[in-house]
Amino acid sequence: MQQKDPDWWRGAVIYQVYPRSFYDSNGDGIGDLPGVTAKLDYIASLNVDAIWLSPFFTSPMKDFGYDVADYRGVDPIFGNIDDLDALITKAHDLGLKIMIDQVLSHSSDQHAWFVESRSGRDNPKADWYVWAEAKPDGSVPNNWLSVFGGPAWTWDTRRKQYYLHNFLSSQPDINFHNPDVVAQVLSDIRFWLDRGVDGFRLDAINFCFHDPELRNNPPSEAVAEASIGVRKENPYGYQQHIYDKTRPENLAFLKQLRSLLDEYPGTTTVGEIGDDNSLQTMADYTSNGDKLHMAYSFDLLTEQHSAAFIRHTVETIENKLQDGWPCWAVGNHDVARVASRWATRSPEQIKLYMVLLLSLRGSVCIYQGEELGLGEAELNYRDLVDPYGIRFWPEYKGRDGCRTPMVWHPEEQNAGFSSGTPWLPVYSEHYNMAVDIQEQQDESVLHAYRTFMAWRREQPALLEGDITFHNSPDNTLLFSRKTDGQQLLIGINLGDQPAAFDLPATAQRIDNAPASLGGDWQGNRLELPAFGAAIGQL
Repeated sequence: MQQKDPDWWRGAVIYQVYPRSFYDSNGDGIGDLPGVTAKLDYIASLNVDAIWLSPFFTSPMKDFGYDVADYRGVDPIFGNIDDLDALITKAHDLGLKIMIDQVLSHSSDQHAWFVESRSGRDNPKADWYVWAEAKPDGSVPNNWLSVFGGPAWTWDTRRKQYYLHNFLSSQPDINFHNPDVVAQVLSDIRFWLDRGVDGFRLDAINFCFHDPELRNNPPSEAVAEASIGVRKENPYGYQQHIYDKTRPENLAFLKQLRSLLDEYPGTTTVGEIGDDNSLQTMADYTSNGDKLHMAYSFDLLTEQHSAAFIRHTVETIENKLQDGWPCWAVGNHDVARVASRWATRSPEQIKLYMVLLLSLRGSVCIYQGEELGLGEAELNYRDLVDPYGIRFWPEYKGRDGCRTPMVWHPEEQNAGFSSGTPWLPVYSEHYNMAVDIQEQQDESVLHAYRTFMAWRREQPALLEGDITFHNSPDNTLLFSRKTDGQQLLIGINLGDQPAAFDLPATAQRIDNAPASLGGDWQGNRLELPAFGAAIGQL
């Protein structure tokens, strides 16, 4: 039976499915919605609460679905609307919620709205996108840059104006200053709510509004927190992005969006925040219960993962959030897989990061394949399809390495993903980490994920408790999670050497804790091996 709790999302584990790479049901080399439906029993067996589906909308696929050409259509490569309805129905039967990716700040240049908008300056959609005159010398209107490289402006010969695109030139920015646009966007969201969708992951949600005066962004030598595109090879990180995104008008729109979702009890939103001051923006966007339900930033999606950095990140968001609710992720379809980015792909490290992630206060997103410990795939330049990687190769290899197909059966063609030629090659080193192999190994990463998430569901303090950090040795974390009925103490050793913790006198081992947790408990002293974790009670 499906959960009835309208606040089910608090403390939930959300499993991200990238449909193109999950399972191909018809042999064309591209994963599809029937393929996701065929694997729903597997997803349910992980003991997650919801599925986040990356875009399946009608799209020319210049950015693989994040360039939407029809906000109410299913692209034929993924199936049709009946396939989506069947997926939602079966997921609900299994007790799983369905969240879909909404890309609101921009569309495809092939969307009917943009086709009409660019046709002239006096049509009904003329003001639905961000248009601007050239400077007297014909140059771009201001210094705004695209995340994917180069100016954020492209000249259109039909209107003889520039249009704004924060991403690819084929992804024009929608003009949210136009109330007709906002009304249409909310109508499209209502369309999916009426079909039974339980929530939305909101892509680049802080990009919806721009400064109507088109003021230049000031330079920045560094950013305070995690942003996007902040790489030495990409000049996007050389600006303070105060005029091209995260504008104050966005808060009023988020309130309208929340009012709509409040009409559908039990639905939720999680916003992606890529910003120079992402933690403050997360707080602003989730405060007072009238905007987003949850938000996550890129802070734990970077290479930084020291104990000091993680503690600073979590404590900072806790201090800023107040009544807001975070959603944590260490991987997704946009960043190198955490098993390569943070670890040496050792199962011990991967299990440790799992325990850490699932023990923080907030909800959690897990990217497909993390439960197998998959590392980043190394691809040849000729295999790349990601425009971001093609643009900045070889200094930045793009996002294809985290998007290669799931591995199901090591003895089958393409590891059981597809009987055809996959859209990205199946990485050879992933075959021996396939689901079918790990299902049969009691010590596998898959088994550890499945067991820990089942145990976590029964721990109120991990689902909704407060979090408090305590002093601990270098390269370690010690924090407690507390509700009225339960107090837990979590020890994490991120170092490659054993570590010892002095614990409160009331701390004691939990006998029914999963095997991925251990440690040597001697009174109020805990000793953890390298990359070890333990959870006790207070």
